[in-house]
Amino acid sequence: MKPCVLIVDDQPANVRLMAEALKGEYELRFATSGAAAIDAAASGGVDLILLDVVMPELDGFEVCRRLKSDDRTAQIPVIFVTAREDTEDETQGFDAGGVDYITKPAKPVIVRARVRTHLELKQSRDLLAHLAMIDPLTGIPNRRRFDSSLELEWQRAARNERWLSLAILDVDYFKRFNDTYGHARGDDCLKAIAETVSTLARRPGELVARIGGEEFAVILPEVDAASMQDLMAALLGRVDDLSIEHAGSECAKNVTVSIGAVTLVPDRDAPPSEAVQTADRLLYQAKESGRAHCVHADLRNDVKLRIRR
Repeated sequence: MKPCVLIVDDQPANVRLMAEALKGEYELRFATSGAAAIDAAASGGVDLILLDVVMPELDGFEVCRRLKSDDRTAQIPVIFVTAREDTEDETQGFDAGGVDYITKPAKPVIVRARVRTHLELKQSRDLLAHLAMIDPLTGIPNRRRFDSSLELEWQRAARNERWLSLAILDVDYFKRFNDTYGHARGDDCLKAIAETVSTLARRPGELVARIGGEEFAVILPEVDAASMQDLMAALLGRVDDLSIEHAGSECAKNVTVSIGAVTLVPDRDAPPSEAVQTADRLLYQAKESGRAHCVHADLRNDVKLRIRR
């Protein structure tokens, strides 16, 4: 898939010039005002923006500041395109969050070189950011990604008054498993659990993460209490069906998990950490009462239920 470049200029002749310089190498989108540029960038899929400085209503500097203040568009590199050559203007552009300046009349070879360079830099940054959010053993998201995703989904659910379900699960007697079978088998066990739990995350916003040694977390937006209870029962069954021998377990012959889960409609004034702490307490209750099951709380209706496969 070709990288996408958004060209923003209120003068059609300038748009045509930029488009001619970049055609064939990139997917091109166009906007002729600052407001249209912000909307186009926020819609997704834009990898770089060529932004005119002098435009009516919103100038390029203000457009850039607004883009950088929005999480959806903050990481898109912005190259200013302007006839101004004043150092003060360049400084203002960099302060607004721009990464480069191209002076009009722009030479096609310069435009192509600058765009290529900043897209390559963005790809490198995106790769590093992705790796920083991934657990190296299992290949699923890590605690850092879990925290950021939960914050995002929490605010979205609170804003729209929608259900949000969350689960924390722990592999039962995992230290004994490592002691009995060795760390290599332990790693294989965690990978199998991660793959199994990941089957829960199919829709946008859904996430499965490894948040500790043998601890995993699940975020399921727009999943109500009844659906969450069914999913937790199914998950317990899928883990059991892996049939991973565990001679050191006191609750089964095979590897099992204990789960603490909550379903709620978030309050935007409450921190998501409270829901995580509640799920942790429910996980502890599951472990204290025999393990290999889930304790689920419907926080909106104040109903708690123990779930087995």
